[in-house]
Amino acid sequence: MIEKVNPCHPDKVADRIAGAIVDLAYAAEENPKIAVEVLIGHGTCHAIIETSAALDELDITDAIFRIAGDVEVDIVIVPQDKHLSDNQAAGFKCGDNGIFKGMPLTEEQKALSKIAREIYTLYPTDGKYILDEARLIICQSNAKSVVLKEKYTNAEINPLGDWTGGPDVDTGATNRKLGSDMADSVTGGGLHGKDLSKADVSVNIHAFLKAQKTGKPVTLCCAIGDDTIDGVPYADVVAEAREFIHSVGGFEKFAEWGLF
Repeated sequence: MIEKVNPCHPDKVADRIAGAIVDLAYAAEENPKIAVEVLIGHGTCHAIIETSAALDELDITDAIFRIAGDVEVDIVIVPQDKHLSDNQAAGFKCGDNGIFKGMPLTEEQKALSKIAREIYTLYPTDGKYILDEARLIICQSNAKSVVLKEKYTNAEINPLGDWTGGPDVDTGATNRKLGSDMADSVTGGGLHGKDLSKADVSVNIHAFLKAQKTGKPVTLCCAIGDDTIDGVPYADVVAEAREFIHSVGGFEKFAEWGLF
């Protein structure tokens, strides 16, 4: 059983804005320290940004407008906590306490990811999709249910009827759709709005990729300040995550679909 939401779901809009702000930080510094939380809905976007990088509010506002449209913007920028920044002063060390899990994707999970992307190419608007052994449920805004039914004949489509969606219908918040991003690999840490020193980003990516490679579950535990995770220098875990983020086009693009 798996749920996917597309990049125009309000929670993913929040993730994408957070990712765009992290991209701005990486454009300003090679290894910034940043954490971003975004809440968006009903014509307003709030962004709280803890950062070591010097960011221009106009660039942040432009990113919000590009992703979310014409909204009222409330931006709060504060320095990254000194203890967290000092933890990285002598090189990359684990930036969080946490437990992390990587799980091999099932064929069902891969199938729904394909369906979600397929529908999104036709309808780049708010959508949510569920698949289990018995049911395919498609909730797609700004689409005619009868048209979708022609292609997905066995699906339950828009159970309440045709609808419009997006942040004017529902609020969105950063890291609220981790099941969509990580499938069975979900633990406590959120993927989005953080730099690569944060274990919530890099260790989650490491565990997920290792699980796909080995076909076996991966469970890891770390403490803030650890210099080795899973027998691997933390700097190498960060480098692996950096390569993955680069391969998908940056943090904003990563936020569109998560890990799969």
